[in-house]
Parts: sequence; structure tokens; C-alpha cells
Amino acid sequence: MYLVIAEKPSVSRAIAEVIGAQEREDGYLRGTDCMVSWCFGHLAEYVSPDVYDEKFSQWRYEDLPIIPKDWKVTVSEDKKDQFYILKRLLNSPEIEYVVNACDAGREGELIFKHVYDLSGSKKPVKRLWISSLEDSAILDGMQHLRSAEEYRHLAEAAVCRSQADWLVGMNATRAYTTKYFKKLTVGRVQTPTLAMLVERAGQISNFQKEKYFNVELDCDGIPAVKPKIFDPDEAEQLRSRCHGNEAIVTAVKETEKKVKAPKLYDLTTLQREANRIYGMTAKQTLDTAQSLYEKKLITYPRTDSQYLTEDMEQTARNVVRQIYEKYQLTGPFDQPEQPDVKKVMNNSKVTDHHAIIPTMELASCHLDELKSWEEKILFLIAVHTVMAMSKDHIYQETEIEVECQGEIFKAKGKIVLQDGWKLFENCFKNKDRMAIVDPDQEMKERMPKVTQGQTFYAVAAEKTEHFTSPPKPYSEDTLLDTIAHVEAAAGGKTATISGTKAGLRRIAPSVQGRDSQSDIYNNGYYGKYYGSNVLATPQRHKIGTTDFVFDDKTLNIVAGDDKPIKVVYEGVSTIILGNPTENADLTYEYLYGEKYGIGIVLSGGANTGIGRYTFTN
Repeated sequence: MYLVIAEKPSVSRAIAEVIGAQEREDGYLRGTDCMVSWCFGHLAEYVSPDVYDEKFSQWRYEDLPIIPKDWKVTVSEDKKDQFYILKRLLNSPEIEYVVNACDAGREGELIFKHVYDLSGSKKPVKRLWISSLEDSAILDGMQHLRSAEEYRHLAEAAVCRSQADWLVGMNATRAYTTKYFKKLTVGRVQTPTLAMLVERAGQISNFQKEKYFNVELDCDGIPAVKPKIFDPDEAEQLRSRCHGNEAIVTAVKETEKKVKAPKLYDLTTLQREANRIYGMTAKQTLDTAQSLYEKKLITYPRTDSQYLTEDMEQTARNVVRQIYEKYQLTGPFDQPEQPDVKKVMNNSKVTDHHAIIPTMELASCHLDELKSWEEKILFLIAVHTVMAMSKDHIYQETEIEVECQGEIFKAKGKIVLQDGWKLFENCFKNKDRMAIVDPDQEMKERMPKVTQGQTFYAVAAEKTEHFTSPPKPYSEDTLLDTIAHVEAAAGGKTATISGTKAGLRRIAPSVQGRDSQSDIYNNGYYGKYYGSNVLATPQRHKIGTTDFVFDDKTLNIVAGDDKPIKVVYEGVSTIILGNPTENADLTYEYLYGEKYGIGIVLSGGANTGIGRYTFTN
């Protein structure tokens, strides 16, 4: 009899079905020669400082740093029942050996290690290491179980990561809080992320825009430009001299350029693309990918590789063929090109897991039964898989120089010679989700044929006004990117967007309607913005003035565990109680900057992500 321990119930059920453990028991499944049980993610966690010494219950700067000699781990209160079931099974005389079937990665190793160590079990351990939950992958993995010793260093790396988070979070948070007399959460990941956001915000707020002018010639439909003339008189004089005169082509440069197909998705590139195309946060993308993995539709998502192993060549061909059949990317009658599988194969660049691709379960999948996000992410992965194995994108770029009245004007255009992988980007640009050429875009980019020495007569000249721009603003796209960073800094916790009603109307128009009131009473927030809670901050006057505290153009983005218990306005404490339209059920932590003259007193905890986004208009 052997025991299999998976990371969550859904995975354990998939494994149990393959190995024949169908009999339901309390907290596990039983078969003829096996038992299958599960964790609920991290069952155990490192204890708080006061467990090591009662004096740490009071935050004092002189007690720092707190560095445990022997790290203590405890079971989360809400998961103790399942732990005791696992403990009993791990020490049962029936069990000859244990199979660690937690997710095949660093965190999976840590989840199993904590449970195994706390149970006191001495049973031999084997490792199920698979990249897909397809029946065939599970069966093959169970037939070729690996030694747990192979992954000892991975488990140690997870321990280091977890302890580093604890040391930085516990010590730095206490240090800054006691020094500045208000709760300032510090994290190994969150703080550098916040610093990055603050630096960018400073660059934008301190930026002084400058007016400049472009002078543009219409050369028989070709726009030739003299850019960034800061003197308006100089620009007007140039426009006046050139208007109605002739312009001569002095140089023509034609260059053939090749753009290689993108690599397959690892988790980071998948999250970035899902944010860019669908506006999904990093956590939303990870959760969705995990769900698709558990439904056996994609391979293991927590991977840092963008390649497949060389023994997967036929599998990759079969998957691409199935993608074409399922989605009809090029239409029902066009014969798809043969995928260049070799370009995505590299054994040396695959360590724990290969890149993310769909599985052959796609063939039997009913897409209309998937949740909206699941269908979108599956489509994104499928199309990207085809792109990665497609031909290069090749185009001819033409740059010309035109002389008029002694000044040089420049124009640029291109002609596509081979669409290649770029064709499949159009799947996200048209309602039919097909890889078809956009003729309007092609004509817009096309440069008419010109020759050196060619003359354009009586050209029209125009002066246009422009302004220098600050560093890339936190626009709608970067707001979503900011949310993703904040959630990542908070360990994957869902973010809440907070701002004044005027500010929130820019992203959530329902804030101004009566219908939103039911959302407040029922949920504690004004609906959702791409999966993030939207919460209105009651406007306040600064002490002794009629000036408002909050900027209507600024949104605060926070992800964390703590509940705010007191808001402080320039030294005056105000407890937010009573009216649910103002306070609601704030299940997330908010830490507003000193710029607004307020702070937040929190109930305790750490691992918070904080970000700020400012509209530029």
C-alpha cells in the first residue's frame, strides 16, 4: 500500500482516477493498493515572532533584528483537520512508501516538506514529476517515479525563499513602523516594486513639458517630416519657404528586415501578454492557467522555460494540428503550413518543466463550457503556440530623404514580403478571431516607389504643434500592469482600487449610479475592474481649509490581508465607522502616502502590495 499526496483536491481526484483509488474516505480516496490524499495549498507556515519570545508581542526597535535559531512551523488553524488526516496516513502501518504529487515546482516541494516534517513520518518518499494532468502523463509518471532526493535542493531553495520573506517582512516592517510611528509594511519583493512605481510617479509629476513644432511636406501622398523645431518663428519660416516649392529625393534606402517568431510561453510572458491583450492581472492569469492545467487542457503553467524537449517533436506537431482544427485560424478551406517544430526544441533550456502549450485534450474540449477567462487564456496559448512555430516575418523598409529649400525632410514606410508569424496577431484584432491580413493597415504602412533625384512639384507644407511627453504615463494599460505588480508583491492576493468617486468614474462609471449601492451593501465595494474590487474613498477637507485631501486623478492600488481600523488625517484621528457606503467591508489594507497628509493604522500582518496610479489628463 502506498500513499499519494497532491497539492489540492482537484489534482488528487485526477490522479486517483488513473491509479484506481475510487473509494471515498474522510479526507482521502482509497484503492486496492493505494491511498490518495491532498493538502489545501500551504497547510503550514512559519510562526510569528511572539511565539519565539513573548517580548516580541510588543514592537520595539531595540529588539531587532529577530533571527530565529531554529525555525518553527505551525499548521494554519483552518487547515488542521486535513493535516491530522495526513499525519495519520503518513504514519499508518499500512503505508510502505509515500508519493509526493504536489505541483512539480519549488512551492510544491515546500508544501510537501512542511507536512511531511511536521507529521514525524519516516516513510520512504518518491516523487511524481509531470507537466500535464492528462491521463497518459499521470500513468507514465506513476510508472516512472523519481527519487525525492533529486529534488532536495529545490526544496531547500523554497525554504530559503520563504525564510527570506519572513526575515525582511518581520524585521523591516517593525523597524520602519517603530521609527516613523505608523504602520509601514516592507517586503522583499513589494518594496522594490513600490520604489519603482514611486520613481516613475516622481518623473511624471516633476516633468516640465515643452512645446515644439513639426513641419510636414505632402510629397504626392508621402508625408516627409522635419521634426522637433522648438522655435515657433523658425518653424513658421520653414513652412512658408517650402510651401508651393519643389522637393527633391536625395536618398533612398531600402532594407530587408526579418523578425523572428516569439518563443513559446513561460509563465511570465503569458502573464504579460494576458495583461496587454485582455487586461488580466498576473494573479488572474495564473489562477486561470492553473484551472486549465487541472482540466488537463494545458501543460504545467509554473515554468520558466520557453522551449520543449527534443523528444516532444511529434507531440508538438499533433498539438498544432489540433489547434488548427479546433479554432480554424486560417479558415476551413486553407491548408495550414507545416510547423517548424525544431526551432522550439532545446533540451539544455528545459530544467524542471517545458514551455506552456495546449494538450491533446483540446480535441474533446467544449469551449462554450469554459469560463470566459479560461477560454481566452486557452485561445491565447493556442495561437501563441502556432506563432512560435511559424515562419519569420519579413518586410522591406524604405527610408527616403527629401530636400526642400536647403532643409532635409524624412519619410519611412514598409512593404510586407512574408507575413509569417505576424499574421496570427490579427486573431486578436478582428471579431472572427482569424489570421487574416488587414488591407487598410497594409496600405497605411506602404511606401510608394520613389527614386533618387525624383522631384515633387508645388508641395504643400504644414506646421503642426506638439508637446514633449513625460516617461510613459500610467495609462489604462499601465494601470493594469501596476495592479499586476501590486498583486505579485502581495504574494498573489487580489488588489483593490481605491479613489474618490470622481476618480473612479474614469474606470468604473457605475460608481455614480444608484445600482452601485447594492454592490456596497452586498460585497463592500463598487463592482469590479478587470477582476479588482473598486472602492470609493470618502473625500475630506484638509484641517483648517476647504481644500480636498484626495486628488481626483489618483488611484491607490493595494493588495493584502489586513483590515484598516483607523485613518489619520494630518495628525487628527478619525475612526471610520457606521455608514457602509463610506466604510464598507474593507478586507484589504490601504497605505496612503504622506503627500495626502493621511496614514492608515492597520490590524497587523505583512506581505502587502502597494501602488499608485495617476491619470495624465
